Amino acid sequence: YSCHEPLVWSKDKKGRLSLLLAKSGSHENVSSQKKPPAKTNHITPDVALRWGDSFEELLSHSDGVEVFTRFLRTEFSEENIEFWLACEDFKTTGSATKLQSKAKQIHAIFIDKEAPKEINIDHSTKATIEKNILKPTRSCFDVAQNKIYSLMKKDCYPRFLTSDIYLTLTKRAGPPTMTRRRSRSFVFNERPEGTGSWL
Repeated sequence: YSCHEPLVWSKDKKGRLSLLLAKSGSHENVSSQKKPPAKTNHITPDVALRWGDSFEELLSHSDGVEVFTRFLRTEFSEENIEFWLACEDFKTTGSATKLQSKAKQIHAIFIDKEAPKEINIDHSTKATIEKNILKPTRSCFDVAQNKIYSLMKKDCYPRFLTSDIYLTLTKRAGPPTMTRRRSRSFVFNERPEGTGSWL
């Protein structure tokens, strides 16, 4: 599964998702067309560079989560980080009543076969979740959350580190610098005329 797969978002559930993610620190509205990008002027290059140390470091910063979410939106795969955030929030839920309510919301938005922000997980994991949410515990989404985390870390995070969104924050040039380096390498390895062939 690639982060490039577009998914359809249903308008009547945007409000519910916003409420669901509010406590987890996601302030991005899922309707990106109506909300301008979050300001990133306060993010220093040093801070942004630290996000390149590890995926864990990136997610430990609220600004890092915001910027990564914006990047995933450009790949039409923001449902991955939104699901992960929803699960983080879910695990902090206190009462059994709220646990049941949130479990149903997460399932309806991200897991159900007609979910507006359906994540890509295997049938077995889905079946286990559907069984667990009948009597939900704070760990009933853990397997799915770990699968999505692994997907983002291995597939999306490396592309994020080479994206214009990230490189702009670090004040580093992207492709032009790489092109110049390849050019110098090519010149260095050229064999002078009249000196024979490489062995």
